[in-house]
Amino acid sequence: MLNGASILVTGGTGSFGRKFTETILTKYPGVRRLVIFSRDEMKQFEMEQDFPRKKYPQIRYFIGDVRDAQRLRRAMEGIDVVIHAAALKQVPAAEYNPFECIKTNVLGAQNVIEACFDSSVKKVVALSTDKAAAPINLYGATKLCSDKLFVAANHMRGARGIKLSVVRYGNVMGSRGSVIPFFLKKRREGVLPITDERMTRFNITLDEGVALVLRALDIMWGGEIFVPKIPSYRITDLAKAVDGDCRTEIVGIRPGEKLHEEMITETDAFSTIEFEKYYVILPSMKIWDFEQFMQTFNGRRCGDGFSYNSGTNTEWLSVEQLRDLIQVHANPEIHRRKDDFQ
Repeated sequence: MLNGASILVTGGTGSFGRKFTETILTKYPGVRRLVIFSRDEMKQFEMEQDFPRKKYPQIRYFIGDVRDAQRLRRAMEGIDVVIHAAALKQVPAAEYNPFECIKTNVLGAQNVIEACFDSSVKKVVALSTDKAAAPINLYGATKLCSDKLFVAANHMRGARGIKLSVVRYGNVMGSRGSVIPFFLKKRREGVLPITDERMTRFNITLDEGVALVLRALDIMWGGEIFVPKIPSYRITDLAKAVDGDCRTEIVGIRPGEKLHEEMITETDAFSTIEFEKYYVILPSMKIWDFEQFMQTFNGRRCGDGFSYNSGTNTEWLSVEQLRDLIQVHANPEIHRRKDDFQ
């Protein structure tokens, strides 16, 4: 599918970008070019130690910010596929610095779209978050705006052969700034701070996230929001999985935080199709034949009142399953560069 293609990843030095790069170089060694586009020169330097150009001549490391439209246009010359992973994602930081978050997550998204329109890009997949569904914090609101921009861009493509879609998923296990690395550090103190004992979250591994993006690239018609079927966990179970001997301390919900995350709301359900391993939220304005799409991939419409919520999910991770996943995907002693992830 991607052999012979030129790919650009915004935010390419983050956790997703690293895993995506590893996967592409393994599964598609014939990729023509893989451009790692990010604003952090130190992370690019560190990433180049793992993926040196001498061994992987396809790789290019581009310093740039999605806020810089001109730099994006230059980086996208000759690019066929764009994965948009760049974002400011820390909820408290976004609440305190709202317009900085807007400039990256909203204006940056539009810059990516326009740069794609000005080049030869054929497919674009933008990464979203469960916080974009019924958002209560600024980060979620900016990602909802970004989702809308990428979906609506399909109406503005004119004669261009470009397709743009979105992948929305929950907390990535072990990503930098997330709860698991935080708990792994705090366990040394013997106390794990918990915001609320009722709190639940969706869980996805980096491998699963990359696999969903590759699936979207394979089947996308343009304008879909792909949502994976993934398990939930209880924050109290996660604390036990990290260290059952630690005492827990309730510290209260942070600004802009939810008890349960949601990826598909009841309102979204009216335009959502269920498939075996994922859901697809259809574009609000018709771009192509929805019934034909559903039949092509053997899907069915979700019923009235359906929602996809981490608190009412039908699949849950046990303490033992969480412990095993942490060992494989989030243990810094096993994966020495996990703290570099973003």
